[in-house]
Amino acid sequence: MFRAGCANYPDTSKERTEIRELASQMSKPQISCIVPVYNGERYVKEALDSILAQTYRPIEIIVVDDGSVDGTAGVVASYGDQVKYVRQPNAGPAAARNRGVSKAQGEFIAFLDADDLWHPEKLERQMARFRACPLLDLCVTHVQNFWIPELQEEAERFRNHRHGRPVPGYVTQTLLARRALFESVGQFNTSLKHGDAQEWFLRAAETGAVMEVLSDVLVCRRLHRTNFSREVSRSLEDHLRIVKASLDRRRRGSAGFRAYEFPAPDQRDKES
Repeated sequence: MFRAGCANYPDTSKERTEIRELASQMSKPQISCIVPVYNGERYVKEALDSILAQTYRPIEIIVVDDGSVDGTAGVVASYGDQVKYVRQPNAGPAAARNRGVSKAQGEFIAFLDADDLWHPEKLERQMARFRACPLLDLCVTHVQNFWIPELQEEAERFRNHRHGRPVPGYVTQTLLARRALFESVGQFNTSLKHGDAQEWFLRAAETGAVMEVLSDVLVCRRLHRTNFSREVSRSLEDHLRIVKASLDRRRRGSAGFRAYEFPAPDQRDKES
């Protein structure tokens, strides 16, 4: 049926519903979801599926392949236009995250390691906090470790240890931040093989970034035989460098340095 002024207006309720959903998405800020990966053929599909399962839209997914020599590229290619694929020579996870940020189009930035998983409502719940608190710069959640079946003995050993319980996640997998924050805080430190996320969070706090920690467990971190964190000696060395650099900035009274404390986990759920 012809309608004056809107000849192409859809007749079916399904088409009208699709247009309303599209209009709703256009009114929401886009989130760029960045996945750094190196030889992640075994797990990257699960990570990407957990992003595509997010209840929040619009999103873009950017996989930064840090020089993989396995079948990672083929797995990512199977997603077609749903995923943007960027390849670079091996330079480490910090460099891969920085490359992803440089390619991102979204107003907000999120990261997921290629072996970890998001809860389907992660982005939705975090964006609700940004709507409730317009001054918020970044939001993190709690994270829960889980072990691959081959490491079940290790999982049992840590059952009652802090590694087996949910913890506040000052890690990139839980982070949702305004893109503008990276302009004031800067990129991830590529000289660190371990702890580049913690070092970035410290610099964010020092610049006065407004942070919030949700009590919700919205990230599951997979523990397997090739986790970077298993390189204990190098990890401790990098963390000592991070602490020293922060103390040096404090002593010098570097421009823009502010006294800070990291926020306690959100208490809203416990109070309701």
